[in-house]
Amino acid sequence: MKTVKLGQQGLQVPAVGLGCMGMSEFYGQSNDAQNLKLLDEALDIGCNFWDTSDMYGPFTNEELLGKAMANRRERVILATKFGIKRGEDGGWLGTSGSPEYVKAACDASLTRLKTDYIDLYYQHRPDPKVPIEETVGAMADLVREGKIRYIGLSEASAENLEKANRIHPISALQTELSLWSRDVEESILPKVRELGIGFVAYSPLGRGFLTGAIKKRDDLEMGDWRLSNPRFSEEAIANNQKLVEKIRDFADKRGVTPSQVALAWVLAQGEDIATIPGTRRSKYLQLNWASQEIVLSEDEIAELNTFSQNFEVVGKRY
Repeated sequence: MKTVKLGQQGLQVPAVGLGCMGMSEFYGQSNDAQNLKLLDEALDIGCNFWDTSDMYGPFTNEELLGKAMANRRERVILATKFGIKRGEDGGWLGTSGSPEYVKAACDASLTRLKTDYIDLYYQHRPDPKVPIEETVGAMADLVREGKIRYIGLSEASAENLEKANRIHPISALQTELSLWSRDVEESILPKVRELGIGFVAYSPLGRGFLTGAIKKRDDLEMGDWRLSNPRFSEEAIANNQKLVEKIRDFADKRGVTPSQVALAWVLAQGEDIATIPGTRRSKYLQLNWASQEIVLSEDEIAELNTFSQNFEVVGKRY
């Protein structure tokens, strides 16, 4: 198992973790019994870096992980998030980073997760109305109280990373990174490295697209949020298949899957990068986990870099 050190404080996580969002919402129908079985399997193989948020479900994803961790909390490196507010009916209520909200959200998450501490606590999205220093100051209070161990940010700017890190060491930034989403390379990755912050890549498989499993909109279930995502319009899917074909060519030569090539590429971007691909299926859990053993040559990385940098992806990522 390959491990990654996130931040100067030394949080060690597997290079391949598990994004749990799709077990509760956004990607079609789900089954708690099957999800709990998959989480059991993940622990058995060592994939114990689990990522969730209070807004997934809403709220039910944390409850699911609370069940999965029963009597074995110490085996899980648990990451959750606050900041995107939702109502009990699922309605979207904006963002909040106020100190009062930070502390109330943490207490609510601890209750749902049936634990007394969170390993890595992220601000899910910045709140433009609240200075990042105030939000992180409240998170630092939670560290001192023992409710959280490490502080993370998600989709933060380079400027906010610098401001936040002055208040309390930031261990991880979680932001999208994949062969079709490389925006962070311009200013974000250089900044996290300058500050000694780890990077957690979400959607490293392009929300499933880079696996090659999605060739048309009909491949997505009714209710799947990707049906409203710009990169999953008919036009976008048709164009973006060219990138998948390139990845598949690499995979065929290596005798691996496109998803494994896509994950191996992300991990090849630095020893400070961990990934959290999501899945509800044992087959893909095993394939994703095995991807950390795939080492791409310098020539392969260079060829994938050149192709993806010059490839014009159709559709914004949100």
